[in-house]
Amino acid sequence: MSMHLRNILPTLACIGLLVACSGESPEAQLASAKEYLAKKDNKAAVIQIKNALQQNPELAEARYLLGATLLDEGNPVAAEVEFRKALAVGQPEHTVIPGLARAMLMLGQAKKVVDEFGNTRLGKPAADASLQSTLTLAYAALGKPDQAQSALSAALAADPTHAPALLLSARQKAANRDFDGAMAVVDDLIAREPGNTEAWTLKGDLFLYTQNKPDDALAAYRKALELNPKLVPAHLAILAVLMRQNKLDEASKQLVQLKQFAAKNPQVKFVEAQLAYQKKDFKLARDLSQELLPLAPKDPRLLQLAGAVELQLGSVAQAEIYLSSALKAAPGLPLARRLLIATYLRSGQPAKAMTALTAAAGKDGLPPDLYSLAGEVYLQNGDARTAEEYFAKALKLDPGDARKRTALAITQLASGHTEVGLDELQSISESDTGVTADLALISAHLRRKEYDKALAAIDKLEAKQPDRPVAANLRGRVQLLQKDNVAARKSFEKALAIDPSFFAAAASLASIDMAEKKPDEARKRFEGLLAKNPKNGQALLALAQLAAVSGGNKDEVAALLTKAIDANPTEVAPRLLLIDLHLRNKDYKQALAVAQSAVTALPNSPELLTALGRTQQVSGDFNQAIATYGKLIAMQPLLPQPHIHLAEALVVSNDKKSAEQSLRKALEIDPRSVDTQRGLIMLLVDAKKYPDALAIARQMQAQRPSEAIGFALEGDIHAGRKDLESAAAAYRAGLQHVAAPILAIKLHGTLLAARKVAEADKFAAIWLKAQPRDVAFLTYLGDLNLARKDFGAAEKNYRAILKVQPDNPVALNNLAWVTQKVGGKGALTLAQRANDLAPNQPAFMDTLAMLLANEQEYAKATDLLNRALTLQPTNAGIRLNLAKVYMSAGDKAAAKAQLDLLVQLGDKFPAQVEVSAMLKTL
Repeated sequence: MSMHLRNILPTLACIGLLVACSGESPEAQLASAKEYLAKKDNKAAVIQIKNALQQNPELAEARYLLGATLLDEGNPVAAEVEFRKALAVGQPEHTVIPGLARAMLMLGQAKKVVDEFGNTRLGKPAADASLQSTLTLAYAALGKPDQAQSALSAALAADPTHAPALLLSARQKAANRDFDGAMAVVDDLIAREPGNTEAWTLKGDLFLYTQNKPDDALAAYRKALELNPKLVPAHLAILAVLMRQNKLDEASKQLVQLKQFAAKNPQVKFVEAQLAYQKKDFKLARDLSQELLPLAPKDPRLLQLAGAVELQLGSVAQAEIYLSSALKAAPGLPLARRLLIATYLRSGQPAKAMTALTAAAGKDGLPPDLYSLAGEVYLQNGDARTAEEYFAKALKLDPGDARKRTALAITQLASGHTEVGLDELQSISESDTGVTADLALISAHLRRKEYDKALAAIDKLEAKQPDRPVAANLRGRVQLLQKDNVAARKSFEKALAIDPSFFAAAASLASIDMAEKKPDEARKRFEGLLAKNPKNGQALLALAQLAAVSGGNKDEVAALLTKAIDANPTEVAPRLLLIDLHLRNKDYKQALAVAQSAVTALPNSPELLTALGRTQQVSGDFNQAIATYGKLIAMQPLLPQPHIHLAEALVVSNDKKSAEQSLRKALEIDPRSVDTQRGLIMLLVDAKKYPDALAIARQMQAQRPSEAIGFALEGDIHAGRKDLESAAAAYRAGLQHVAAPILAIKLHGTLLAARKVAEADKFAAIWLKAQPRDVAFLTYLGDLNLARKDFGAAEKNYRAILKVQPDNPVALNNLAWVTQKVGGKGALTLAQRANDLAPNQPAFMDTLAMLLANEQEYAKATDLLNRALTLQPTNAGIRLNLAKVYMSAGDKAAAKAQLDLLVQLGDKFPAQVEVSAMLKTL
């Protein structure tokens, strides 16, 4: 070793040990730590304390001080550990136990605090007062007010000047509405302890919540921050005031200060989410609330916020679950109640909205702030008269509110007072500079198909907003309803002239282009938007979707979606579409790569995590899929869908017992989830637990007596057991409640399976007489007759469908095939119509191609089949038809190439005998 290294290594050793070579004793380091604590330099103090403990791990006072400092820093987990070590090495109980009890309470261990220290007396007034103050809070948390009061009295008896006990006394007075008494206690404490930050914070609370003096409250909170700039409660209180005053810029600055030292504090993240919501940054609000939910899945305020965010983002089902859970935890949350009612209305559940509204009523009826919402609830439930009463009440509270006047007018329309309602809307439209009434008037005319009046109302809207594209776009939509595509095109072009980036108008023009078979023109619309804004995500997605429906190949569509992702890396939609594209083409490796990249880029997106799990599952990596769905459950603990996804993965990995447990957990979360109930029934049937399966089906019938699903599943369970008599009875019972096509189809099929052909035919005749326009039942019969090769009957069924739905592409396609089979005329025309109505559908292209081949138009046929294979490269049936057409055209080499590919499929393709026979003829 060189002399240079010999000199350096001992130095490094001393640095590594920090103090072992410094010569300072543990006692000296502890004294230094106390000096740092006096200066409020906790970080330096902790370093010195740890240095002392490194030399002497049993230094009791150092253990206690480390615990106290960690508690002060907001780390109760580590603090509890150090306090218990301090007791173990002999630190006096009266110094340690008060802090230990506070740490345990901060960890939510109220019962443990009471059990361990409820009867403890420390013999020191200050220590006993501190412990009894903590016990006061613990008893309160356990819902034991008498014991809490006794503990508070004991605290004040031990030390009448103990600040935490006095503050608890002040809070108690405030809770009992003795606001003056509470303020007197706080003022007296501040006079004696002007540096008490908690007292200043409580003084701010009293100003704000009992005297409605936000400016005085802010002054008190800022005084607390002056004393301790890192006082989180004071920062949060200031933020609450600023957000209430809608001073969002000031609130943002305050939040920046707070996050400098408390960015990971859950309370801070919660307030950040609230602020993001108030600033309408709903994506950030969702990300933050989803991050917090696993930490506090039953916190009603957090659930309320999460529900509000999901409602704003259009995720109505998730909003309903969050808001329902919030109200279960805290039934008195008025905002959660209001939002839940709005959620029910938006999701088309007026009966549930009525139930929630009724629950909000007190002894004096509904709170006035619910009048307007109540009007909407009654209106959607068909009680226009009561709705009108509530809208009138709401309007009386604020006669100048144009939105409420508009709502009342709409109700008058619904209640049959048509002219009165329309006149009122007209009046509001003319007197109000806003456009709510104009839009309502336009909607009313459109519902009545009064297109000329709607256009006149649009003219008035345009006069109010001549520089906005909304009116021109609406005019175009009305003109489309009038089948005047030429005028509509001009209107949409005017909208784009006003705002060249207005996507709705460009999309409408593109739809007209596609209807006129001008896909290139449609594409140019979106390319024009991209020329102005290369990162226009809607335009990029539209181009990708246009390429897909226009027969673009997979690589072209993938390239466009990739561009959309690159332009807007935080957008979820293009990533999901790209994953789905690869999955549809069974390119699982590429789908997995895209899904993994997506989750890495947007780890808090439940949609992308779901897509990753699904991709892993179809790729055969069941363990990874199960792990991914576990993360999804942690992210969305109150939603049933993640548990359903997990159950699916567990089933395919053959762990059906765990799958059943997962589904039962989903059912606990949402007892009415049809997906969960259906999945659980399938598992129970598989395990031959038929009584349990039937119990769930009958529970569904009780929950949904006017829906088919419960009766259909009961019948399916019986059918699975070959008990066709009971199956038929279940389907018949369902039909007595609801005339559902699915039940009719299942009953007919069951009768056929039971060899009751005459009864089945009789039922079909009775059903179609009562339901002559039931396209689903007619399609079922047509397909059934097609499978039986009863082409005459099938033709009759498909023609009946086309009388109801002349543009039904499936019926057109099948009728074309049947017509060719029975030697009728017009098969080619029917197939062409099907392809025009639903272009780039491989099944329809296959039918048309084979009909073209029958007419010896081999070039057109092979072109169609090759394009169909581009869309579905694994469709062996289409490939076999392509080989047949090549053979008919005399192109043996091309036919052999296709047949050789089919041979490689082996047993995966059941028509190998036919393939072999064809090869022998070449």
